[in-house]
Amino acid sequence: MTTTAAPKAGRGTRAPSALPRLLAVPVRGVRRVRRHATATSPAFDLAYVRSGRRARIPIVIIPGGPGLGSVLPYRGLRRTAASRGLDVIMMEHRGVGLSRADLAGRSLPLSAMRLTDVVDDLAAVLDHAGVSRAYISGSSYGSYVAAAFGARHPERVAGMLLDSTLQSVADRSAERALIRRLFVDADSRIAASVRALLHDGSDPRTLLGVLRTAYEFGGEKLLGPLLEHRLHGVHSPTWSALEAFASRADSDLNVPGFFEFDLVGAIAFRELGFGPDPDGSPLDPTLTYVDIADRYPRFAGEPFDLPAATAGFAWPTVFLTGSRDLRTPAAVARDAAATVSDSVLVEIENGHSALESHPLALLHALERLSRGEQRRLPDETSIMNRLPRRGLIAGLPRLLATGARWESALRV
Repeated sequence: MTTTAAPKAGRGTRAPSALPRLLAVPVRGVRRVRRHATATSPAFDLAYVRSGRRARIPIVIIPGGPGLGSVLPYRGLRRTAASRGLDVIMMEHRGVGLSRADLAGRSLPLSAMRLTDVVDDLAAVLDHAGVSRAYISGSSYGSYVAAAFGARHPERVAGMLLDSTLQSVADRSAERALIRRLFVDADSRIAASVRALLHDGSDPRTLLGVLRTAYEFGGEKLLGPLLEHRLHGVHSPTWSALEAFASRADSDLNVPGFFEFDLVGAIAFRELGFGPDPDGSPLDPTLTYVDIADRYPRFAGEPFDLPAATAGFAWPTVFLTGSRDLRTPAAVARDAAATVSDSVLVEIENGHSALESHPLALLHALERLSRGEQRRLPDETSIMNRLPRRGLIAGLPRLLATGARWESALRV
């Protein structure tokens, strides 16, 4: 028998950390599926976790990123879901956390990072769990994976929830248009402040990171005073905190088991067009990843035509969108929902990705979907808006708003 060498990992790739396995020891319900070697990937064990009372049709929840782990970051979410009687499956994405290493303990190569394989990984998880069909929920990048799963394995889908819908590389046009309408072209104090900061030489990429994060977290009430302070040269710890948080995207941040972009970034650049494609106008979101673009393959085209595939979905589909989402604007969800015969569009007061910023609203929507009651959701947005804000980043808006109020009070 002949053997071939495994494809090499990318430049600067980290060795797998032992931390995720140590932290996962007390996590119940973790299982592994052997994924066999292919022409682009060595064999490895894919991890997933299942929690809650077993149901005939479970719910699969797919986080965003790409790069977010599943096993460690969402333990609280799964406990809450289980308390509500929900049977939840979450797959650890290949190249992340417990699914990072091959059988020899080396990091998977960049060649193994492909969306079609990720989708087939999820089918393998369902096979291993003895599940024929499931409700598929994906957030942000996870919504792309969810819809792609529907396109490739339609017989496995009982229903779908797309949170912060991502449909195509072409969605960046809607993202650019919304950002510039709000922060450059509008006849508002916020846009006037942004134009003045740009005129005074503020770095557009850093400025956009703060604008987007502050607006998604707290809307104009948070962003307005921060811009006024910045414009008048007032030092703002809140602004500095937002700048640090926003810069995590282009710093290739890796927290083992929680967020690991260094391998899955190949999917982002090769298949989802994360590479810079500037149009020369101010506040261009395509420049977010400019500092790390040379580490990854160039864009080679999308593996799925999701707008066409989504239009053919025959199952109930909930499109959940945030009124302040500047990364996957509500217009994308509205356009996609208009093409699906059995769809429900639900807009809540939120920023990007309810899974991280308002998970109780997401679980409420999933409960309705799993009971066949999804058409009640548009009339329940006020209920969803009032639910407590919990989750990975749900506490940050309160902290930032408090900090901004203190800064304004001290200026008086």
